[in-house]
Formats: sequence, C-alpha cells, structure tokens
Amino acid sequence: MDEPAFFYAVEGVDGCGKTGITRALVDHLNDTGRRAILTREPGGTPQGEQIRALILSGSDDAWDANSELLLMTAARVEHVRRVILPALATGTSVVSDRYVGSTIAYQGAGRGMAEDFIRQLHRVAVGDLWPDLVIVLDLDPLIGLARSKGRLRAAAIDEGRFETLDLAFHQRIRQSYLDQAAAAPQRHVVVDASGTPDMVRRRTIDAVEAWQRGS
Repeated sequence: MDEPAFFYAVEGVDGCGKTGITRALVDHLNDTGRRAILTREPGGTPQGEQIRALILSGSDDAWDANSELLLMTAARVEHVRRVILPALATGTSVVSDRYVGSTIAYQGAGRGMAEDFIRQLHRVAVGDLWPDLVIVLDLDPLIGLARSKGRLRAAAIDEGRFETLDLAFHQRIRQSYLDQAAAAPQRHVVVDASGTPDMVRRRTIDAVEAWQRGS
C-alpha cells in the first residue's frame, strides 16, 4: 500500500535552521520511499517569488502591516493552488519552509494584528488549508538573529527586512510559535534547534517518524 501524502510546514524564528531542515526532511522522505517536494514561503511560485523580493527587502517602513499581511496571503493563495494541492493530489508529500504559522507569528504577534482576522482571511482566501504537521524549530532569537544576519551578509542577499527589527519583536514571534504548538498539539512538534545541524536533523526526523507512527 502506498504511503499517504502529508503536508509538512517547518517554522521558527529567523536563523533557526529551517532551510537546512526542510531539505534534510525531503531527502529523508524520498530516501525512505515516500515521494516529497520542497517549497517555501513567501515564494514557491513565480508570483510568490516576486512578492518575496518585495516584502523581505528594503527598510521596515516599506509596507504597512495590513499591506504586508495581504501580500503574504496573496503569495499563499498561488502557492496552495499551483504547488501544494496539485502535489498532494498525486500522492506527493509537501515540505514547506514556512506557512501560515509564520503569518500568525510575524504579522500577528509581531506586528500586533488580530489573530482572529488572520485566521479568517486564511479561511476565505486560502480555503482553510492547514499542514498535517508543523515542525517548530525552537531557538533563542538572539542566537538566530546572529546566524541569520551573518548568512545574509556572507551571501549578499537582500532579504533582511525582518532582521532589522528589535529583539522584543523576535521574542514575541518565538512565543507565538510555542503558543500555536500548545493550542494544537496534535499537529505540532517542537524541536530543540540548538546544537549542531546533525543533532537538529536527527531530532527532527525522529519527531516526524514518531508522529507518522501515531497518525
């Protein structure tokens, strides 16, 4: 019998190691006979990548909080319609580097927008599609910010708009992820993202495998 296709989202503060973990999880799923693809938000489609370039670069005052939320949601509509749902329909699992949990954390807890409004917009615009499993990579934001800023500088990538915000902003984001996990433990696992990349990879894969055995 074919393995069921699942929708996974990897979430966490900036610099927690999401990009490496999403790649490692996709490799693990494919290596163990479960078809999977990697995608990201904002992005995943040509439209989403254009929005990504707009929203992650420049100064923080480039966008009003409402505009930021609507742009993120517009990218997600295309992402779900063009990538996520078609893959799941063919029995292919999807691993996304960020999803709506990031919107609840960044635009909700971070920017102060009402979580109920964000969830309502998600229901209406995106069709209320939620991941089967959200992997929250939990890390002290002070450590994550140092990592993220260093990576962006080294690669000369202009995607550091959120990294310019103060530590309190990123602490609210971390707490939001933990609150989301506590509110829906059946579809969240929290993984300690401190330590070496190999340690975090092993913790993540072990957590996913344990969740799959119980699903």
